[in-house]
Amino acid sequence: MKYFLLAIACICLISSSTSFSQTISNSKTETFKVWGNCGMCKKTIEKAVNKEGIVSAEWNKTTKIITVMYDSTQTSLDQIQTKIADAGYDNVGHIAHDDDYSKLNKCCRYERKK
Repeated sequence: MKYFLLAIACICLISSSTSFSQTISNSKTETFKVWGNCGMCKKTIEKAVNKEGIVSAEWNKTTKIITVMYDSTQTSLDQIQTKIADAGYDNVGHIAHDDDYSKLNKCCRYERKK
Protein backbone atom coordinates (compact mmCIF):
# COMPACT_ATOMS: atom_id res chain seq x y z
CA MET A 1 0.00 0.00 0.00
CA LYS A 2 2.89 2.36 0.82
CA TYR A 3 4.47 1.80 -2.58
CA PHE A 4 1.14 2.35 -4.31
CA LEU A 5 0.67 5.73 -2.57
CA LEU A 6 4.26 6.68 -3.31
CA ALA A 7 3.77 5.82 -6.99
CA ILE A 8 0.58 7.91 -7.12
CA ALA A 9 2.39 10.84 -5.46
CA CYS A 10 5.24 10.63 -7.99
CA ILE A 11 2.83 10.55 -10.92
CA CYS A 12 0.99 13.60 -9.56
CA LEU A 13 4.25 15.46 -9.05
CA ILE A 14 5.48 14.69 -12.55
CA SER A 15 2.19 15.64 -14.20
CA SER A 16 1.93 18.91 -12.23
CA SER A 17 5.48 19.95 -13.12
CA THR A 18 4.80 19.10 -16.77
CA SER A 19 1.66 21.22 -16.83
CA PHE A 20 3.48 24.08 -15.04
CA SER A 21 6.24 24.09 -17.65
CA GLN A 22 3.60 24.20 -20.38
CA THR A 23 1.96 27.26 -18.81
CA ILE A 24 5.20 29.22 -19.06
CA SER A 25 6.37 28.04 -22.46
CA ASN A 26 6.01 31.66 -23.68
CA SER A 27 7.69 33.08 -20.61
CA LYS A 28 9.82 36.19 -20.62
CA THR A 29 11.89 37.51 -17.76
CA GLU A 30 12.48 41.24 -17.49
CA THR A 31 14.26 43.40 -14.93
CA PHE A 32 13.81 47.13 -14.55
CA LYS A 33 13.97 49.90 -11.97
CA VAL A 34 10.97 50.85 -9.84
CA TRP A 35 11.30 53.63 -7.28
CA GLY A 36 10.14 52.93 -3.73
CA ASN A 37 11.43 52.86 -0.16
CA CYS A 38 10.32 50.08 2.13
CA GLY A 39 8.78 46.69 2.73
CA MET A 40 5.30 48.15 2.30
CA CYS A 41 6.36 49.39 -1.14
CA LYS A 42 7.58 45.89 -1.96
CA LYS A 43 4.18 44.40 -1.12
CA THR A 44 2.30 47.03 -3.11
CA ILE A 45 4.56 46.83 -6.17
CA GLU A 46 4.50 43.03 -6.29
CA LYS A 47 0.74 42.95 -5.69
CA ALA A 48 0.19 45.44 -8.53
CA VAL A 49 1.71 43.02 -11.03
CA ASN A 50 0.40 39.82 -9.48
CA LYS A 51 -2.20 39.40 -12.22
CA GLU A 52 -3.10 36.80 -14.81
CA GLY A 53 -0.10 36.04 -16.98
CA ILE A 54 2.46 36.88 -14.31
CA VAL A 55 4.41 33.89 -13.06
CA SER A 56 6.56 35.74 -10.52
CA ALA A 57 7.52 39.24 -9.44
CA GLU A 58 10.27 40.12 -6.97
CA TRP A 59 11.21 43.73 -6.11
CA ASN A 60 14.45 44.45 -4.26
CA LYS A 61 14.11 47.53 -2.03
CA THR A 62 17.89 48.06 -1.89
CA THR A 63 18.57 48.02 -5.63
CA LYS A 64 15.06 49.20 -6.64
CA ILE A 65 15.08 46.49 -9.31
CA ILE A 66 12.10 44.26 -10.04
CA THR A 67 12.43 40.93 -11.80
CA VAL A 68 9.23 39.79 -13.45
CA MET A 69 8.58 36.50 -15.21
CA TYR A 70 5.43 36.54 -17.33
CA ASP A 71 3.58 34.79 -20.12
CA SER A 72 4.16 36.98 -23.19
CA THR A 73 0.90 35.77 -24.76
CA GLN A 74 -1.14 37.14 -21.83
CA THR A 75 0.59 40.41 -20.94
CA SER A 76 3.46 42.66 -21.97
CA LEU A 77 6.25 44.61 -20.32
CA ASP A 78 4.38 47.85 -21.07
CA GLN A 79 1.22 46.56 -19.34
CA ILE A 80 3.26 45.48 -16.30
CA GLN A 81 4.96 48.86 -16.04
CA THR A 82 1.58 50.61 -16.40
CA LYS A 83 0.14 48.56 -13.51
CA ILE A 84 3.06 49.58 -11.31
CA ALA A 85 2.62 53.26 -12.22
CA ASP A 86 -1.13 52.96 -11.52
CA ALA A 87 -0.19 51.79 -8.01
CA GLY A 88 1.78 55.05 -7.54
CA TYR A 89 5.31 53.97 -8.36
CA ASP A 90 7.49 55.54 -11.04
CA ASN A 91 9.49 53.09 -13.13
CA VAL A 92 11.67 53.23 -16.22
CA GLY A 93 8.68 52.68 -18.49
CA HIS A 94 5.96 54.84 -16.91
CA ILE A 95 5.65 57.72 -14.47
CA ALA A 96 2.87 57.48 -11.89
CA HIS A 97 0.14 60.12 -11.99
CA ASP A 98 0.47 62.64 -9.18
CA ASP A 99 -2.86 61.60 -7.65
CA ASP A 100 -1.76 57.92 -7.55
CA TYR A 101 1.57 58.91 -5.97
CA SER A 102 -0.19 61.07 -3.36
CA LYS A 103 -2.25 58.05 -2.22
CA LEU A 104 0.92 56.26 -1.06
CA ASN A 105 1.66 56.10 2.66
CA LYS A 106 4.09 58.77 3.79
CA CYS A 107 6.90 56.25 4.30
CA CYS A 108 6.42 55.09 0.70
CA ARG A 109 6.73 58.53 -0.88
CA TYR A 110 10.13 58.35 -2.52
CA GLU A 111 11.93 61.40 -3.92
CA ARG A 112 10.56 61.89 -7.42
CA LYS A 113 12.69 63.07 -10.32
CA LYS A 114 11.52 66.31 -11.88
